[in-house]
Amino acid sequence: MLDIKRLRKSFGSLIAVDDVSFTLERGQLVGLLGPNGAGKTTTVSIAAGLVTPDRGDVLVDGHALSGDTDPAKRRIGLVPQDLALYDELTARANLRFFGALYSLTGRALDHAIASALELVGLADRARDLVKTFSGGMKRRLNLAAGLLHDPDILLLDEPTVGVDPQSRNAIFENLELLKSRGKALLYTTHYMEEVERLADRIVVMDHGRVIAEDTLDGLQSRVAEVAGGHATLETVFLTLTGRSLRD
Repeated sequence: MLDIKRLRKSFGSLIAVDDVSFTLERGQLVGLLGPNGAGKTTTVSIAAGLVTPDRGDVLVDGHALSGDTDPAKRRIGLVPQDLALYDELTARANLRFFGALYSLTGRALDHAIASALELVGLADRARDLVKTFSGGMKRRLNLAAGLLHDPDILLLDEPTVGVDPQSRNAIFENLELLKSRGKALLYTTHYMEEVERLADRIVVMDHGRVIAEDTLDGLQSRVAEVAGGHATLETVFLTLTGRSLRD
């Protein structure tokens, strides 16, 4: 569904992404892990078509994305790390605005809004101003905005930052349902337990490069052989990326 091929992106002398490749299949969630500054968000931004790589390709069903007007970009939904919401508008008005960006109108837009709000558990708060929402509710509405146009591929950049356990669990259930419907999900996070619960495969980045890619069991087995015992995902992560602070 999504094929990332040999991406490279630099900002001046900083090489943010360096020869990154991995694939994402239908009905699969790939967890993208890495320390701060590893290149995760830049990789997601390139996959979403927001940043142009210096080299490499992003393929959707074998079709290489080319420019802002490529219709294949409509098959991708993005849930950014920073909330993309207007506090002075209601939840419904926010979604109506974002739906219009995808040329959704009339009954199609009304149906898309109702379905998205129902999925994230905010149907009863549709007419409330977003500024009255908790952090978890805003995160769920942010997810709804990325789903309005029914994308085949969903890119999620740390979608549970600062939310309560109930909202996190609700988001997890939403993502598991989307995966069961055949959506392809790319998920970045710093929370190891999220990846342990959700991910079919894990890609670990550091210093702009992919340093490991496997299932959870595969990564744990690889590190356990070196460590001489069972390895948690946190142990795997620290073994692969080191223990020094990244600020």
